[in-house]
Amino acid sequence: MSELSKEVQVVSNILKANDLLSAELRREFKSKKVYVINFMGSPGAGKTSILESLIKELKDNVKMAVIEGDLYTSKDAERIEKQGIPVIQINTCGGCHLDSTMIKQLLDNFPLEGLELLIIENVGNLVCPASYDLGEEIRMVALSVTEGDDKPIKYPAMFQRAKVVVINKIDLIEQTNFSIEQALGDIKTINPGLEAFTLSCRTGQGVPELAQYLLEQIKKKENVNDA
Repeated sequence: MSELSKEVQVVSNILKANDLLSAELRREFKSKKVYVINFMGSPGAGKTSILESLIKELKDNVKMAVIEGDLYTSKDAERIEKQGIPVIQINTCGGCHLDSTMIKQLLDNFPLEGLELLIIENVGNLVCPASYDLGEEIRMVALSVTEGDDKPIKYPAMFQRAKVVVINKIDLIEQTNFSIEQALGDIKTINPGLEAFTLSCRTGQGVPELAQYLLEQIKKKENVNDA
């Protein structure tokens, strides 16, 4: 067997093991009636700022918690903790993504009882996180106008399985050459059913609409589970 074949086999086995455990996580989340969002995007896309804005809109209407994934430090978790909701940090120590084993180990000390919404902020990366299911209900991707409108077509896997894309930092668009039409056109080509929101954490534009959408999805899921 060639070295390349061995490498492909090893990677396939890792992904298969992750998918088996993520299916177990999904069953556990469903049994506890917790709606789980895997929130992804590149470094600097503004994921934590979006989370802070969403928490302010949602925390009075839904019991929620956050898992923060990062390479090092607990700075993002400290920011979320100030919002008054449960948060726990996963440091991957250089790893470029979260996986289902990390989430499973964490849940032993992170009770789900009573939670309605769990948002997992993944490591900032547009490649690796796309391959690892965490047992989530939906994937949400942040794309900032400062990154360029070609990111969806350059990193299609990130958008193929997503349910929501948030085009962030829309207040800065006049200082960039970002084209919303181009970005959304590419996104819809990759994933026609994806929901898109334009948002500014600084001005608050788009935050209520995104929060309302998520609330509706949570309630819709609860109604299905109760049926």
